[in-house]
Amino acid sequence: MLGRLTLEAFKHDWIEYLAGISMVLGGLFIVILITYLGRWKWLWKEWITSVDHKKIGIMYLIYSFLMLAKGLVDAAMMRAQQAVAVGESMGYLTSEHYQQIFTAHGVTMIFFVAMGVMFGLINLILPLQIGARDVAFPFLNNLSFWFFASGGMFVIVSLVIGVYSGAGWSGYTPLSGIKYNPGVGVDYWLWSIQISGVGTLLSGINFIVTILKMRCPGMTLMKMPIFVWATFVTMILVVFAFPILNAATAMLFTDRLFDTHIFTAEYGGNPMMYINLFWAWGHPEVYILILPAFGIFSEIVPVFSHKKLFGYTSMVWALVAIAFLSFIVWLHHFFTMGAGPNVNAFFGIMTMVIAVPTGVKIFNWIFTMFRGHLELKTPMYWFLGFIFLFTIGGLSGVLMSIPAADFQVHNSLFLIAHFHNVIIGGVVFGFFAGYTYWFPKFTGFKLNETLGKYAFWCWVIGFLLAFMPLYLLGFMGASRRLDHYDVAEWQPLFLVAGVGTLVILAGVGFQVLQVLVSIKQRKENRDTNGDPWNGRTLEWSTASPPPFYNFAFVPEVHERDAFWVMKHSKIKEKAIRKYEDIHMPKNTAMGFYIGFFSFLFGFGVIWAMYWLVALSFIAMIACVILHLYQKHPDYHVPADEVKMIERKQNP
Repeated sequence: MLGRLTLEAFKHDWIEYLAGISMVLGGLFIVILITYLGRWKWLWKEWITSVDHKKIGIMYLIYSFLMLAKGLVDAAMMRAQQAVAVGESMGYLTSEHYQQIFTAHGVTMIFFVAMGVMFGLINLILPLQIGARDVAFPFLNNLSFWFFASGGMFVIVSLVIGVYSGAGWSGYTPLSGIKYNPGVGVDYWLWSIQISGVGTLLSGINFIVTILKMRCPGMTLMKMPIFVWATFVTMILVVFAFPILNAATAMLFTDRLFDTHIFTAEYGGNPMMYINLFWAWGHPEVYILILPAFGIFSEIVPVFSHKKLFGYTSMVWALVAIAFLSFIVWLHHFFTMGAGPNVNAFFGIMTMVIAVPTGVKIFNWIFTMFRGHLELKTPMYWFLGFIFLFTIGGLSGVLMSIPAADFQVHNSLFLIAHFHNVIIGGVVFGFFAGYTYWFPKFTGFKLNETLGKYAFWCWVIGFLLAFMPLYLLGFMGASRRLDHYDVAEWQPLFLVAGVGTLVILAGVGFQVLQVLVSIKQRKENRDTNGDPWNGRTLEWSTASPPPFYNFAFVPEVHERDAFWVMKHSKIKEKAIRKYEDIHMPKNTAMGFYIGFFSFLFGFGVIWAMYWLVALSFIAMIACVILHLYQKHPDYHVPADEVKMIERKQNP
């Protein structure tokens, strides 16, 4: 009845026991706290079953912050191991445990932190910027989140039951095949990606339809804010790229379970086909992460420069060019694998070319600041840090686009430094900029500026200490993914990298303190007009936080900086607008149920509990049918109630 699940699955080393116990105790603490406060009914009705894009966005952010905490602990453990495991010392982690940690770290940070925070911000901001009351498919939005959350749970559960994959976050075959990894680790990895990937794909479709069909009157495509354009292009990448990942992992799963041998060389399969498929998704994925950050910076820089965005049209076409080119550069991830000089040359040139539209955007931001009235608030600090670090990462990327140079640094710590230069300097700094900029929009009060700047400097200095030594170690020949290095002379550089990790953790501590202090001082930092930064786009035209229906009157826009024009126009609207009834979608529990049963389905497959697989599959189908045949009357908000809410929020 329990399939492969035996008591052996609960046996771990002492570090794994501590991690598992901490997760269990943390979960119990949250359950006890909610029970003590008597908030279960409120949590269920207002959040878990919500189809409000704003609440779903906040749930994405909360979940991603929790996963970020785990990912940072993983990173600290790896850096500590590398700092002490040099020469005769073997460190405190076993090789097998270290492999699980770096795999879980990569999966956590890429799929459940970077993707989560960006989808959270998109959920929060996109409908407001286009003047919509919600996304096109609110139920699908809820379902997408619960697929995302269910996929992430496999990373957590593996700390207690079984082990996680040690084959790396990319899961290269044949290492991830059943012959070399017969346990459940790779299966946990497969189902965490497969289920969350379905949720991401559904979100991509939802946001594309929202942008194309839900824009307010007057907002043509070339009048959309750049953040909306960045989201639109990103979701096109999602719709084209994620089916490749889902197909590749599905085929790998059939290799493991049904001996199909699609990627098994000795039976006529081709392991390189998996690597091609993975990176055909993997390089567009880099831009799926970074393009929303580009959109965030394009909103922030004009506001704090007190100017219009320089080169709007060129920014749009640069986004489109990046999206197109991102699909024809994937082979630079394996220049060393024998594709041949002609193939390597083509992909090397394409990799250099994709740096051009990215450079266009950086120059556009710089020209936006040129002769502007700059305000160096915390969001601009994150932007300037991005310019510095992302440029370094871009230059190292262009170096690696040269196949001859890549032969020297491929699979070394130089590659790790480059990747983190781009992801932390670009995606993470972009999110922190957007998080700080839009925080008062959804809470009603600003974050503490002083602590925010302390956090910024800790992140920048910590990053330089943590990853600049890895560039040097990579040139010296230090391979990545190793838990021990024989060259004792490298230890000082690993120690510096370890210190850098501690400085980054101090920055995280300042960010936590920033939130706590800001909550305590929220009365002093209260945003009374809904526009604390003197914003330019429609989201600032609503109260802070916005009502659940977003807009009492659907706006009509005729300019790119719609809200800026509304505020500064000398023409006053003479007609008194009449409040009308509003219809909003009702909450539903079906998204949560389907996500929960998808987790049970994956867990059953992993542990060969086929009765659980059958029951959970039937339950998912039943939930879908029940949702399709249920009547879903909208939540009716009378005009008088709308008027009362508006007067209360805008006295």
